[in-house]
Amino acid sequence: MIPFNIFHADTSTVQLLQYADGGIRAGFPSPAQDYISQSIDLNRELIKHPASTFYAKVVGDSMSEEGITEGDILVVDKSIEPEDGDLAVCCVEGEFTLKRLRFSSGGILYLMPSNHRYNPIKITGDTNFCVWGIVLYTIKSNRRSRLW
Repeated sequence: MIPFNIFHADTSTVQLLQYADGGIRAGFPSPAQDYISQSIDLNRELIKHPASTFYAKVVGDSMSEEGITEGDILVVDKSIEPEDGDLAVCCVEGEFTLKRLRFSSGGILYLMPSNHRYNPIKITGDTNFCVWGIVLYTIKSNRRSRLW
């Protein structure tokens, strides 16, 4: 199971950041923009339900095969109804975990890891379980650590 450091979203401030509204190509290079004319407020863009949104820092590697690694920050909304395939912060037998939801016939729910070293967790009516929130965004550092 993955423990979390949980932080409530503070949307009381506006933090405008410069925004390259023309996009950054991930394919063939294109001419660089001479200027950045737009601003973006991440509070407004990422948080639709401030009272029910929180941030959590990932600890562990059970979701590493879909690019979610230790230290990533999750933007989690507790007001969203869970659906099959959602990435969810769940509480199982009193412990938090981050997994994909897979609903199967017969009322059985599986919590699916994205790391071949971990097994799915089967949730039945006897399991002390709740979906704590649905992950809407993952914020990660793309800077590689330097060994020298």
